Amino acid sequence: MENWLEPAGVLTGILTVWLSTRQKISAWPVALLNAALYFVIFQRGQLYANMGLQVIYFGLSCYGWYEWKFGGAGRTELPVTRATRRHAAWLVPLGIIGAVVLGFTLSRSTDAQLPWLDSAATSTSLIAQWMMTRKLLENWLVWVTVDVVYVGMFLYAGLHLTAGLYAVFFFLAATGYVQWKRTLRTA
Repeated sequence: MENWLEPAGVLTGILTVWLSTRQKISAWPVALLNAALYFVIFQRGQLYANMGLQVIYFGLSCYGWYEWKFGGAGRTELPVTRATRRHAAWLVPLGIIGAVVLGFTLSRSTDAQLPWLDSAATSTSLIAQWMMTRKLLENWLVWVTVDVVYVGMFLYAGLHLTAGLYAVFFFLAATGYVQWKRTLRTA
């Protein structure tokens, strides 16, 4: 009965990212379903940082849905913009601190398989997801990087379909970057 969870997670994940590359608002409700599915998948796979990440993704998906619809000037649709040095000045240290705190916590208090790698990928994913909610072009570059890490981690954890999903995400992220960059140039 439970064998349907990972394929359903893979399909909703691909659909979410594909819709996001096209800046479709419908990406966000699909993302909510995806986060719920992967919460259970990661809990069963003992990847607790990624399990917790799904809770945050759920909240960020609600936020992203609102921001994409009303986050622009005068409560209009949010346009694609570039990340600034100011973004980097606080996002990079925040990501490092998050990875260290979470890695330490998981390595000391759980039976997590890969506590430090899981934590670093989780922290980086949070940064990328927040950037996506704000339609910052560079979110796709962060996703490309973290997707490579996730493929290896999920193969190691025996989540082969999910590893394949993140390989697809890698290519979708590269496509998203190109498509959003075109949108930025035409604005």
